[in-house]
Amino acid sequence: MAFAPQPSVQEKSALPSPQCAVRARYTPPRRVIFVNRYFFPDLSATSQMLTDLVGALGRERFELHVICSRQRYHDASARLPAHELYEQARIHRCWSARFGRDRLRGRALDYVSFFVSSTLALLRLARRGDIIVAMTDPPLISVCAAIVAQVRGARLVNWLQDVFPEVAIALQAVPLPHWAMRSLIAARNWSLRAADRNVVLGIGMQRFVSRLPVPADRQRLIENWADAAAVTPRPVQWSELRRSLGSGVRFVIGYAGNMGRVHDYRTLLGAALELDQEPGWLFLFVGGGAGMGALRAEAERHGLGNVRFLPYQARAQLPDSLAAADAHVTCLQPRLEGLVVPSKLYGILAAGRPVIVIGDLDGEQARVVRSAGCGSVIACGDSTGLVDELRRMRSEPEWLHDAGQRARALFERRYTLAMAARKWRSVLGQVGEDAGDVRTERSSAAR
Repeated sequence: MAFAPQPSVQEKSALPSPQCAVRARYTPPRRVIFVNRYFFPDLSATSQMLTDLVGALGRERFELHVICSRQRYHDASARLPAHELYEQARIHRCWSARFGRDRLRGRALDYVSFFVSSTLALLRLARRGDIIVAMTDPPLISVCAAIVAQVRGARLVNWLQDVFPEVAIALQAVPLPHWAMRSLIAARNWSLRAADRNVVLGIGMQRFVSRLPVPADRQRLIENWADAAAVTPRPVQWSELRRSLGSGVRFVIGYAGNMGRVHDYRTLLGAALELDQEPGWLFLFVGGGAGMGALRAEAERHGLGNVRFLPYQARAQLPDSLAAADAHVTCLQPRLEGLVVPSKLYGILAAGRPVIVIGDLDGEQARVVRSAGCGSVIACGDSTGLVDELRRMRSEPEWLHDAGQRARALFERRYTLAMAARKWRSVLGQVGEDAGDVRTERSSAAR
């Protein structure tokens, strides 16, 4: 009978113990808890960004949880399940009031009720060393998240989709006295200082936050994105939506997503009025929001025949909707530069379409589009300039094609979901390591 050779005493001492081998093979996933009022299957911009990120982070390194409401952005009466599993994330949907977005007072009550219920959910869920990622819907949810992080010994990452209350001040949307606004700003600043990282969406926002009393080394710039695999360039004739618009349509100007108070719809309205008597033009608006409702009312009042309005489309229909237009529009009032970064741009670039930026001529997205040669920049209120640019685009199909290719190339260089997910993994990993270092120091001090 043959026997296998046995390791020597020296060899035995060099072999790892079974316990060490197990420890080397397995590292418990870091618990990350996201807080945002909307999540899958909602179609709002913040919901889609968070849904994408949760799907891209991967279950190997993170145990993911999402605290959100049971509403949808455009359906306050929706009653989504209180608990659900999406991909690898556990969804915890909280109760909140259901007044909706139509009136400011009702929206405020929705906010307050979600503050209370989401804070209680965070207190129940968060543990020492967990990472809480607070988005900015509702505004100032970072304050609640910072309090819970301190009580539970968790780490905080703020993900700023906009900067409140400065947005409300710019829009004159919240009739509060100056002392109350100063108090809100002080509370917001405290929540930014309490965070391990504050993630901003653009250079303008980064500059604004840098002027606040917040440590600069806790800022991280991670721009929003689109999914390179889901949204790809395709000819307009491949779009089912485009075919449904009719054979007489020669050039389609698209706008997809929310049109809220921060956007400028009047420049588009003026252009539609100028082109209404010229055949072949169509302004296609897909989405909703306060601005969209106002635009639709104005279009009906003027009897415009060259505009079409469609509700939000399912995410699976987004590539077809983007392909339906020859060029797409993104817009932002100049006074909101640095406070808001429209996420429409990334889907347009992914679809390989020229971009028309309406807003500050020296704004962040205007500079990006101009430098890449993938579109045009129009000042707010310059409807005639927009009409001239649209006529030029329609008369130069080769430029239109080349600009679309440059748009896709820019997207692949800077704005893919895969790139953003890598940056997010890095941020969450760094915060997790910091938490581990603190626990090690405390443990050593206790010994």
